[in-house]
Amino acid sequence: MSLRHSRRAGSPIRNRCSQSGVALILALWLTVLLTVIAAGFAYSMRTEALAARNAVALAQSRTLADGAVWRVVYELMRLRTINEEWQSDGAVHSWEEGGATIAANAVDESGKIDLNAASDTLLKNLFQTAAGVDVDTAARLVDAIGDWKDADDIKRPNGAESADYKAAGLSYTPANAPFETLAELQRVLGMTPAIYAAVAGSLTVFNRQAGVNPAYASRTVLLALPNATPEVVDAYIAQRNDALAQRLPLPPFPLAGGAGPVNVWRIRAEVTTADGVTFIREAVIRPGGDVSHPATVLMWQEGDQRLFVPPQPAK
Repeated sequence: MSLRHSRRAGSPIRNRCSQSGVALILALWLTVLLTVIAAGFAYSMRTEALAARNAVALAQSRTLADGAVWRVVYELMRLRTINEEWQSDGAVHSWEEGGATIAANAVDESGKIDLNAASDTLLKNLFQTAAGVDVDTAARLVDAIGDWKDADDIKRPNGAESADYKAAGLSYTPANAPFETLAELQRVLGMTPAIYAAVAGSLTVFNRQAGVNPAYASRTVLLALPNATPEVVDAYIAQRNDALAQRLPLPPFPLAGGAGPVNVWRIRAEVTTADGVTFIREAVIRPGGDVSHPATVLMWQEGDQRLFVPPQPAK
């Protein structure tokens, strides 16, 4: 009897030990759970803080880029001299502001080929020299462009009108109006992404001139001019660069009189903050001509890649 009584007497002790073990395990699991929750909360707060800081830096860089564009406009519109530092010649100007590095330039839009006003010959040359297409493909593209922007439904010999777009399974037809934006060119039948990428930088819808101003034209545009050769173009660019470096009047292009400046500026501003955040603003602006409207914005968009080389710190 005494032995059984002893075992019964020990039973509550074992129960208490078992309960204590369970409580300890639960406490440990609760500690682990709270630790995980705390770590997740800390990570979430850190992520939100970084996102907020990046948003602030992006807003700062965007504001500085927009301000840089308007500074360029101001510099180009104020009273000027022939040796003025700020010109619409593509020269890049760099400065620091608000702890960020800013680089901006302006190019007169007359140095590009106007998609609405250029001759068929000039456009064909561009497609051949810049995009590397053959004569027949260039002719088809130019006729399709002509059919897109003319007001009638009469098909050019190699062109495309409404029936051709429907036959190609497209849900749209030619606008029968001038191109409003350069991106619209991508909708023309026969235009491929590769061809568009090759010629887009040489085209515009803003200068409204049949010709090109060689003083501001790129090598690609110059090569599209009638009778231009790489030798003639490269020699001219070397002379033009020398004149720009010495602040001298730009030389005439030997093969064509070309067009004059149109006072429409393509402005680019690239801003990099101290945190490494970069924002690029691209704009096309025309002077407004009166006090209440000193400038007219023709295009205002975000750029997608840096073109300017950041200035190197002095050693």
